[in-house]
Amino acid sequence: MKDQEKIAIANQYFKLADQGSPEILDLFHQDVELYFPKFGFGFGKDAFLEMVKGFEGSLESILHDYDHLNFMPSGDFLIVEGTSKGKLDGKTWEGGKTPGGRFCNVFKFRDNLIISVHVYLDPDYTGEDEDRFRWGKSRNW
Repeated sequence: MKDQEKIAIANQYFKLADQGSPEILDLFHQDVELYFPKFGFGFGKDAFLEMVKGFEGSLESILHDYDHLNFMPSGDFLIVEGTSKGKLDGKTWEGGKTPGGRFCNVFKFRDNLIISVHVYLDPDYTGEDEDRFRWGKSRNW
C-alpha cells in the first residue's frame, strides 16, 4: 500500500470511531489484532466490539484533532500521534490541556485493511487517578 492510502484509512478510522459508527469494522481485516491499555490484547472484530463496550454508559463524546495528527509511515506500518478531547462520566479532557488525551496508535496493514492496531495512551482520561501522579498536577500537559 502507498503511504497516502494508509493515512486515508487511519483518518477514516478516527472519524468513524468518533462517530461511534459500526462502519469502522469494515476497515479491519477479519483477523485484526487489537491492543488497548487495561483491556490487553484482543483478536478479531468481536474483540474490538468488546473493547468499545467497556466505554458504554460512560463515554459521552470523543473527538480526535484530525488537523494535527502526526503520521509516520514505515513499510506495512503507520504510526499516528495526536490528541483527543471529550467527556467521560460528566468530566471533560483535552489533550495538551489535561493529563489525558494524548495518544499514539500503531497500525499495521494487510490487503488494504487494518490487520493490527495497538493504542498507547493513559486510559485515565479525566485524571481521576490524580493521587498517584508522581509529579503533581502543576505540570504542563
